[in-house]
Amino acid sequence: MKGKVAVITGGNGTLGTTFTKGLAERGARVYVLGRDAEKSQMLKEALKSQHLEIHTLTCDVLDQQAVETAVQAVLKQAQRVDILINAAGGNHPRATIKPDQAFADVSLEAFKQVTDLNLLGTVIPSMAFSKPMIAQGTGCIINISSMAAQLPLTRVVGYSASKAAVDNFTRWLAVEFASKYGEGIRVNAIAPGFFIADQNRKLLVNDDGSLTPRGETILNQTPAKRFGKPEELLSTLLWLCDDRSSFVNGVIIPVDGGFSAFSGV
Repeated sequence: MKGKVAVITGGNGTLGTTFTKGLAERGARVYVLGRDAEKSQMLKEALKSQHLEIHTLTCDVLDQQAVETAVQAVLKQAQRVDILINAAGGNHPRATIKPDQAFADVSLEAFKQVTDLNLLGTVIPSMAFSKPMIAQGTGCIINISSMAAQLPLTRVVGYSASKAAVDNFTRWLAVEFASKYGEGIRVNAIAPGFFIADQNRKLLVNDDGSLTPRGETILNQTPAKRFGKPEELLSTLLWLCDDRSSFVNGVIIPVDGGFSAFSGV
């Protein structure tokens, strides 16, 4: 990773922070894109105290012009883009069906917000940052999918549908770029299993630290019998970024403690 220029959308989030630190530790020049400038600055200061330098850009991934401006800022400073990690994403409580609700109770506005964030929030940065990759003939895009894409989860209808779309888009874009521009630009995705973050904490864990019924169901279906740790995604990310993985293209790699392999029997 030494000397490579990496852009991470949502790089100040729970998983994004791990990606940011991991790439910076290995010598990459990292640019964090996030809506919350204060949060990005806090991350920058925290890493600075560990003798790691990152760059931050305030940007909403759903604002196409803002993303295009971010591309120009990165190119002005670094002259190239080698890696794009689309880690921005998430869910919305109103796009989730509560136990006493029906599907028709889901807010279409919230459903659209989740779809826009997860799908368009991946498409727009990929459009913008792939331009310098195409010009230089090399590049690596890594999208963040979810177990909800492969095995639709109860209740989280908006999130499941939008992450399934991310999987399809990942494969489509890999074929599109390889067919038109050659083997130098690769597009892959990581599908995390269950990791506790601010967005899903209340779904999985009670205030006293005990598991919710949903959390218990998930661990019963996970052979590892625990939730993942963000740093356990890093080795897969580094492998996909590495030039030595040049024949790996258009795949979605699960990192899930065996969840997707377990039939329940």
